[in-house]
Amino acid sequence: MWMLLFMALPLAGIAYVSWHVWTLLPLAAGWKWAVILLGLACFLTLFLDLGGQLDRLPLSLARVAYAVGTSSIFVLLYLTMVFLVLDLGRLVHLVPRSWLYANGVTAVAVLGFIVTVFLCGNIHYYNKVRVPLSLKTDKPLPHPYRIVMASDLHLGYHNTRHDLARWVDMMNNEKPDLILIAGDIIDISVRPLIEEDMAAELRRLQAPVYACLGNHEYYSGEPRAEQFYRDAGIHLLCDSATMIDSALVVVGRDDRTNARRKNLKEVMAGVDKSKYTIVLDHQPYALTWAAASGVDFQLSGHTHRGQVWPISWITDAIYECSWGSHRVGDTRFYVSSGLGIWGGKFRIGTQSEYVVATLEN
Repeated sequence: MWMLLFMALPLAGIAYVSWHVWTLLPLAAGWKWAVILLGLACFLTLFLDLGGQLDRLPLSLARVAYAVGTSSIFVLLYLTMVFLVLDLGRLVHLVPRSWLYANGVTAVAVLGFIVTVFLCGNIHYYNKVRVPLSLKTDKPLPHPYRIVMASDLHLGYHNTRHDLARWVDMMNNEKPDLILIAGDIIDISVRPLIEEDMAAELRRLQAPVYACLGNHEYYSGEPRAEQFYRDAGIHLLCDSATMIDSALVVVGRDDRTNARRKNLKEVMAGVDKSKYTIVLDHQPYALTWAAASGVDFQLSGHTHRGQVWPISWITDAIYECSWGSHRVGDTRFYVSSGLGIWGGKFRIGTQSEYVVATLEN
């Protein structure tokens, strides 16, 4: 049912937008068909991504196809909203009928609005927001810890080694004691990471790196993803825990994509609760379970907070916490909107971010 809905909504949007484009453009029928078919071709490129066909293309061409296909679905969303607003305006007699029929001024205005929104969204994506976070504990610590936290790097056809190099420098500049990544380091394929040797870039990180799996590690092929983690010098915690300096326990959960993953109670069974305990769990579901298990802090990601408005309203409605700080009992949570992003590089009403946490008594 959900898959049918997933397919039906974009198709309905395409039909709706195409009809408006046809009636709006003051052009001959041949030119109107050309514009509509070009838009449809851009959208259909998305299925090269979803169908796993990008790995068969040369890397440079695969990048273009990925950017065009994934960007088109966001453009379609915003065109649908623009035409809905114009139709509602016409319904209440605020928008004259002439604005929507063979009107070059309206067509240019709509195009200008879309270009401006997505250009600003692209610029905003590259502005990585540094989020400071103060964590206090009564549990013994040998010294204060500076911890860089991130999620959802989505390295691949769009987030390249050049992007990763900037992020590595950014993390190293914080001089952290520890780096934690809450899944989705990989986007949809390991292939571009291998061809660009992104593992070498990650090995430049100047602090121990611990991470859990995300759903995209499964989409990209979980065994190959695990091998990439090893090559990159990342300590993968998959339903397991590790002790750091005899003072901190970092627990990494398998992603809930794996229906056979252990429940948190099982994972926490052997954890020393007298130590400050951090859980990495990619998807922020059932936060009360973490609180009931005696977890001190949990880092999650996955939501991207919808990436663009108004999808952020949907994620806010779905998740107990879709972004930011949260508390349940004595357990603190942070759900990151992600350092990277899936698909087109646009942030509209959301932010790309990394967290710099100070843990001290």
